[in-house]
Amino acid sequence: MPWQSPLFWVAEKDRYLRQLLIRDIEETTGRRLIVYFADCEGAEASAQILQSDDAYFAELLGADDPSPTDLLLETNGGSTDATEKLVGLLRSCAPDLRVIVPCRAKSNGTLLALAAQEIIMGVTSELGPIDPILPIGPGANVPAHLLLDPGVDIIASRAASDAISQTKGLAQTLLSTGMLSGVASEEIQKIVDKLAGREHFHSHGSVIDADEAVKLSLKVQKLPANDGLWQALWLLRCMYAHDLRQNRLVKIFEGRKVSNTLRASALPGGG
Repeated sequence: MPWQSPLFWVAEKDRYLRQLLIRDIEETTGRRLIVYFADCEGAEASAQILQSDDAYFAELLGADDPSPTDLLLETNGGSTDATEKLVGLLRSCAPDLRVIVPCRAKSNGTLLALAAQEIIMGVTSELGPIDPILPIGPGANVPAHLLLDPGVDIIASRAASDAISQTKGLAQTLLSTGMLSGVASEEIQKIVDKLAGREHFHSHGSVIDADEAVKLSLKVQKLPANDGLWQALWLLRCMYAHDLRQNRLVKIFEGRKVSNTLRASALPGGG
């Protein structure tokens, strides 16, 4: 029986049921499991990776010993500055890290995945190109590389160049000190150029599935659809997607002990 009162447990049953499944998965893998799940269907800006995510990440990572860690990740991306902070936290608090992508980790979500020693994927999983997207006005964003064309305002062009350099530099560092440690820097640079350019992937939304990620030389473990662990991970992912929609949430940060939810107003609901 749960230690909480029955009425309280029932009111919070969604998170408690998810946490029960998290514990079951941890028993299977022998690794702690934490979750960063963001709304990828709506247009709410607070669903993006933001600077304010760091406090929730720190609480999530600090709730247990820095033991081997799996991060179940779903996000369309967001701020590169914020992503730098999050990968720093992951590297400091979870040096033995796998990132699990049941469905999608796009743009700077892919950069988060590159912080891992290994990425766990399945038939439904997708990463994406990491070329920066910059705002040029209210509700208007463009790929940074378009701002490098002759005739573009010099300030906008410099901002685009800096954004591309930041993204490429972060990806190069993560790969060379992580899953591709020991690989020649020239080979890693080729991978980064493919991920951050438009010569190989022609759209920011291009799908990089598990097979394509392997072709890029990323360290990927592809689990078959009938694998017991994958089925548990997919069930957990479906629970998050359902509960997020039902409760009008934009983000969930969760582990076996910690649970924080964010609504569109960005007000936390913790437990």
